[in-house]
Amino acid sequence: MPTIEESVVIDAPQEEIYDYLLDPTHLPEFSGSIINAELEGPGPAQVGSRFRGTTKVLGRAIDWVAEVTEHERPRRQSIRSVESKVDFTGTYTLEPEGSGTRVTYRLETSQGLGGVFGSLADALVNKTYARQVRADLATLAEIFTEHRESSTG
Repeated sequence: MPTIEESVVIDAPQEEIYDYLLDPTHLPEFSGSIINAELEGPGPAQVGSRFRGTTKVLGRAIDWVAEVTEHERPRRQSIRSVESKVDFTGTYTLEPEGSGTRVTYRLETSQGLGGVFGSLADALVNKTYARQVRADLATLAEIFTEHRESSTG
């Protein structure tokens, strides 16, 4: 099972980051590959809730529906695809680190992200998407840094 795992330390409390990540409408704000995402049904999200969205991988839009499988505030949340061309599980783990929070994102796919392009594309797509995940986490950190600066300045 191909896996991508990246992390970043953010100068913000676990609870604040966790609640932000649990709202799927925030995903396009920091993820360069997610075109849109929303919660199906009433909120807030909990185990069994479903998210619907569209992700762009190498210029190709992939629609998906995922179900929340773990919801352990403020430490861990996971979603698993239930409708998608690519079977995936995405997990955010949040741990205290210094005065901030280490946010780790782990993406596991059953056939590799290149599956929609052909198996030969797996290595290229996985490498490209790992870079995207690093950039997404850096953007997430910037969002919280800007929020902190605007609320103290």
